[in-house]
Amino acid sequence: MRKDIHPSYGPVVFRDRAANHAFLTRSTATSDKTVEWEDGHTYPVIDVEISNVSHPFYTGNARVLDTAGRVERFERRFGKQGGR
Repeated sequence: MRKDIHPSYGPVVFRDRAANHAFLTRSTATSDKTVEWEDGHTYPVIDVEISNVSHPFYTGNARVLDTAGRVERFERRFGKQGGR
């Protein structure tokens, strides 16, 4: 690999503020904000809106949309229009 063309790859804390959950991993993403981690070291922190702790797919709180019922309700309300 060529030198000095790749971004720096180092430890970063990703924090899900909604679920009050954080995890330390390695990434090329950086931030000006820092946080002191459990090991006593200071790492850059990136706030995210959704993580595996708060995502509906992983938590089992996903809503199932009844698209067939919605189409039928629309057709009943506005009538089925003929093709173009």
